[in-house]
Amino acid sequence: MGKKNSNSMWGGRFAGGPSAIMQEINASIPFDKALWQQDIEGSLAHVAMLAAQDIISADDAVQISTGLKQVAEEFEKDGIAENWDLEDIHMHVEARLTQIIGSVAGKLHTARSRNDQVATDFRLWVRDTMDAADSALEQLQIALVTRAGEHAASIMPGFTHLQTAQPVTLGHHLMAYYEMFARDRSRFSDARARLNQCPLGSAALAGTGFDLDRDMTAAALGFDAPTRNSLDAVSDRDFALDYLGAAAQCGLHMSRLAEEMIIWASQPFGFVSLPDSFSTGSSIMPQKRNPDAAELVRGHAGRIIGCLNALMITMKGLPLAYSKDMQDDKPPVFEAGGLFMLSLAAMTGMVAETTFNTGRMRETAELGYATATDLADWLVRSANIPFREAHHITGAAVKLAENKGCALDALELDELQAIDTRITDDVYTALSVDASVASRNSYGGTAPDAVRERVAEAMQALNMENM
Repeated sequence: MGKKNSNSMWGGRFAGGPSAIMQEINASIPFDKALWQQDIEGSLAHVAMLAAQDIISADDAVQISTGLKQVAEEFEKDGIAENWDLEDIHMHVEARLTQIIGSVAGKLHTARSRNDQVATDFRLWVRDTMDAADSALEQLQIALVTRAGEHAASIMPGFTHLQTAQPVTLGHHLMAYYEMFARDRSRFSDARARLNQCPLGSAALAGTGFDLDRDMTAAALGFDAPTRNSLDAVSDRDFALDYLGAAAQCGLHMSRLAEEMIIWASQPFGFVSLPDSFSTGSSIMPQKRNPDAAELVRGHAGRIIGCLNALMITMKGLPLAYSKDMQDDKPPVFEAGGLFMLSLAAMTGMVAETTFNTGRMRETAELGYATATDLADWLVRSANIPFREAHHITGAAVKLAENKGCALDALELDELQAIDTRITDDVYTALSVDASVASRNSYGGTAPDAVRERVAEAMQALNMENM
């Protein structure tokens, strides 16, 4: 009989190597190689702490640190050659380190496990990704505020049920999305604060008998403190779910804006012309100008939500502490992260470069009888008519305007008085779309002056004055 080979990573208990199927299902290097920078960062902090605590010698720590930096330079330059026998990024780093400095590399893994190592690496990656998301969201907000300032007085129809409701300003509409993305940024900020505890030193699940300084490693890696419970630390993926939840919510907001751009760009609306850089043509219909970037942002939102669901379902029944199911935690987060950042970049570009057809917007607001509510309100205020009766009178005026194919403020006074004699020529102060939006000057309202105040506040919050 031939000699059975023991697995160098699993140790002497396993006489035979893994089967091909087991090797493939067990290996995570195809996706967790994305964590190599965080893995080396965590290892550098860990080895510095081991030396400071006299757990390993200063000379060994220098050799290990120097070797780790060389590994980082190689990975940065050449990428990572996947070896499924080594399973994951942690063993790839350690294997290459051993090739460089020899057996002293084995001391790096003193007082830690791959369980606390991956929990730390993953937190670092998610934290970096949250910071990148916040910066990208800020750029999207800047684009929205800039365009809102340009169009603080541009009139468009406001909708409910996608039916013309009341006139609003385009600036007011764009600032609604500024507020949504501000809430999204707050969600990422809250999630980051909860994430920012360091699992390193929790070891496999129970902590370690070595005299560690976990505050030292936490501080070196930019965490606020070490985690307080080793069982929770190695098995917690709330931080990843928090990230996916915030990304999914923000994806919904981007999808709503994308949907509006798609509708507005259609010929029946004609409110916007999307930039060439975010549109495509048709292979057989030369007249087509397709809003593909907006449609893909809308589609990506569904995939991000799917990533959130995938990780929630993976985690829903896992007992403490670590289970191999959790190896599947990273693919949905990595996928969502890529889709999310791409969507943010595309949406920011579309907002910044889209041409708004404000003439068409105004025309639609006027022909949509968006000032009908203003007429009803005027009848209540000026003629002391009960609202239900005023509503009926207004309906008759709208029907007349529809039959004539004109706006409400284009109706003659005698035509309005034929509907109700209590209407006077003072009604025209309420019937125009300009008068309608100007009258809504309450805090948070659509009046141009109110919009300019909100834009100024947003510019200050974003520090745009110094840009």
